[in-house]
Amino acid sequence: MRGVAGNTAVTEHNRVQAGLAARDPATWTTAYLRWAAVTDGACALLAGLLAFELRFDTQNYRPLIYLVFTAALPLLWVGSVALAGGYDARFIGVGSDEFRKILTAGVNLTAAVAVASYAVKFEFARGYVLLSLPVVTALDLVGRHRLRKRLHKLRERGGCMQRVVAVGHAPAVADLIAELRRAPYHGLQVVGACLTGGTMLSEIAGVPVYGGLGGVTAAVGHLEADTVAVLACPELNGIRLRELAWDLERTGTDMCVAAALLDVAGPRTTIRPVAGLPLLHVDHPELAGGKQVLKGVFDKLVAVTALILLAPLFLFVMVAIKLTDGGPVFFRQVRVGKNGHRFKVWKFRTMVVDAEQRKGDLTELNEAAGTLFKMRRDPRVTRSGVWLRRWSLDELPQLFNVLVGSMSLVGPRPALPSEAARYGDHMRRRLVVKPGITGLWQVNGRSDLAWDEAVRLDLRYVENWSFALDLQVLWKTWSAVFRGHGAYLPGPRLARASRRRARSRRGWDPEWPLARSPLFSRPTTASAGPWP
Repeated sequence: MRGVAGNTAVTEHNRVQAGLAARDPATWTTAYLRWAAVTDGACALLAGLLAFELRFDTQNYRPLIYLVFTAALPLLWVGSVALAGGYDARFIGVGSDEFRKILTAGVNLTAAVAVASYAVKFEFARGYVLLSLPVVTALDLVGRHRLRKRLHKLRERGGCMQRVVAVGHAPAVADLIAELRRAPYHGLQVVGACLTGGTMLSEIAGVPVYGGLGGVTAAVGHLEADTVAVLACPELNGIRLRELAWDLERTGTDMCVAAALLDVAGPRTTIRPVAGLPLLHVDHPELAGGKQVLKGVFDKLVAVTALILLAPLFLFVMVAIKLTDGGPVFFRQVRVGKNGHRFKVWKFRTMVVDAEQRKGDLTELNEAAGTLFKMRRDPRVTRSGVWLRRWSLDELPQLFNVLVGSMSLVGPRPALPSEAARYGDHMRRRLVVKPGITGLWQVNGRSDLAWDEAVRLDLRYVENWSFALDLQVLWKTWSAVFRGHGAYLPGPRLARASRRRARSRRGWDPEWPLARSPLFSRPTTASAGPWP
């Protein structure tokens, strides 16, 4: 009976998945925008009622004009969002443009109310305006954020996706497929490929190949694709690209062209038409100047404030570490900072005192690629270290590093000298900024990330730094820490397994440093034999 029920559940799950994946993009896009409009209107009505009650609650009468404005505010707000481009389907689900449109709508509507009240010589109650319009903007930002999170969950299940035909050379197409599979929240699913360069591949990364450039239109029709992604390739010149755009225009298929740039975000790029050619201008990253000074001041102010507010937590953690094994509270280690300068990073100690000496005995159990050493269940972690790592509390002493200027709140992961010594030229680019307590690597998987992905995220941060990006990473850090994604924690079963593998390689030696640790030692008995 259980097997039949299980098969039924699997069948039902597959049916739901297929239904989600098969939804027409025009259908779910329209539904999403409809829900966005409903959310916008509801937030406006709630903000208007709240402002009306707070402003006129102490008076014996309720002005009719403000009641009418409160009732009309949802329509005014939806119209303002529409004029700001807040219902453009291109901004659904990714990027900050959707939220920027909401902020623009708030500013525009506030200015419109001010101009209108001046034109008709009607003095709006400033308390009502200052309550209703900022509140509706804030509420709508939260509402849009929740809608986006819901959309991301649907996309993780295979729904609400755009079907994409990728056009370009095989390596570039394979990279695009891998990236979109790694981040399904983008809403793009490569269902077919048209490869240039005369390749004879029948599929690439599990995606069927439909010939070369001449087969794009046929592939779109056969696969019922919504979008064609054209990657940089010399075979596709301006004339051929224009002809492809004309062919896709007949079927209403979108086309996007990827420049030959890696991880350069929109704010650094502008398209400038010159002599009929759309030239993509790329600005230099903002690695110096007034904005970096602002970042430094902000870092120090936040560090001082956090150290004051978290002083009781620091005291509690220090006592917990001392009670665990009586060892030192802090762990200091040399790391490589900006421009290769070395400094000592501070952390709460989460491992046994001689953890570095034991590292060599655990090298074969390393689960990380590249120059990192990571174990999902590291037997050197102490009891207090388990929950310190779970909630990332061991990183808090790095606020002292931020205060003295050797680190920043947000930045690339601080590297060990042994790691930095093996950096290639492109990897050394991450050393042109200060390392951070958190960063894109922290909010995108932490220790679960592959080495090349972690490096790519660090380089993306360097190339696209902005103060707004720092604020966004800080905001997302709370969610990443709360979920505990990517935090490598010890487990009794795997810790025992690692000890058994180590003993089998070396034989049980009571003088071996691992044997002397309270974490591994057994009660003293008459027998000196190995553990059963």
